[in-house]
Amino acid sequence: MDDVEEVEEEETGEDVNSKARQLTVQMMQNPQILAALQERLDGLVGSPSGYMESLPKVVKRRVNALKNLQVKCAHIEAKFYEEVHELERKYASLYQPLFDKRSDIVKASYEPTDEECEWKADEEEELTVSKQEEMKEKAKVEEEKKDEEKEDPKGIPEFWLTVFKNVDLLSDMLQEYDEPILKHLQDIKVKFSEPGQPMSFSLEFYFEPNDFFTNTLLTKTYKMRSEPDESDPFSFDGPEIMGCTGCMIDWTKGKNVTLKTIKKKQKHKGRGTVRTVTKTVPNDSFFNFFTPPEVPESGELDEDSEAILAADFEIGHFIRERIVPRAVLYFTGEAIEDDDDDYDEEGEEADDEEGEEEADEENDPDYDPKKDANPPAECKQQ
Repeated sequence: MDDVEEVEEEETGEDVNSKARQLTVQMMQNPQILAALQERLDGLVGSPSGYMESLPKVVKRRVNALKNLQVKCAHIEAKFYEEVHELERKYASLYQPLFDKRSDIVKASYEPTDEECEWKADEEEELTVSKQEEMKEKAKVEEEKKDEEKEDPKGIPEFWLTVFKNVDLLSDMLQEYDEPILKHLQDIKVKFSEPGQPMSFSLEFYFEPNDFFTNTLLTKTYKMRSEPDESDPFSFDGPEIMGCTGCMIDWTKGKNVTLKTIKKKQKHKGRGTVRTVTKTVPNDSFFNFFTPPEVPESGELDEDSEAILAADFEIGHFIRERIVPRAVLYFTGEAIEDDDDDYDEEGEEADDEEGEEEADEENDPDYDPKKDANPPAECKQQ
């Protein structure tokens, strides 16, 4: 009986699987079956359970009352976010003196005292006595080298450029020819709309005099809305950015990195002669950030403009929420390490779960590794 059972098991394992695959291939090659399957799947996606339709009218009437209450909740939530905006504006004025001092140190307008430069490392970061002596010796040598140099570095060179290069979201926008310009960036400030004014915030980029443009200040303003849409009040999930405006950059002649000149050859249809035409076309650059697509009054945009604005809003929000308040931590990379640690923890948890599954399989007396020799169908290469 054991031998017979083994044969049956082999038949049901290989033969049945082979027949099933053949049947699947035949079905997937039949357009009528595919159309019917697609129609069935379309009907399943997002389809309601039908429970609401089955309710008595008197119950549906009460559900409508609950929905009206939900709309009122959305309006209260909108007021909550308006007050949050006012709190942000209030505390921004408290943070600003500290950010101004940060800017003064970066651009060498202020030299911090020895007391201000002292930094107590965490216990895990404390160095051994021998290591401390080694560091002191290296520091002494470095100081002697600096004394020999004609010019000492002023402030913290390339502070904001380093911040940008350390953050993937921003570094993806940077081109090699943007970097010499951003070396002149001295500060970024966030300004909130005044009380009683429509909700908005502005990013202000301060530059020292340079050879690329005459502006010392470049601005980007984001207009926001914190009220439910009358046509779809249940979609409200806090303030949303409705549009943004940049500023005109007064480029020095020949220094505009947002444009490039290309040469094209054109052949005359009749005579067959060839001529070279020079054209100026848009060029990838961080400074395109200051010329976002305009949102028409209708609010309708093409797909490319929508994608650009969506990315623009994400970048503006990130600069406001993370970069400006924590710039030094992005300069040193500590803020980035914290973000990476979060992702690593998730990965470790997933690895642990996989490890537990593998251990369970090994401890299972009925587990046969031969049955796992072939990967699942969805993992096989097409």
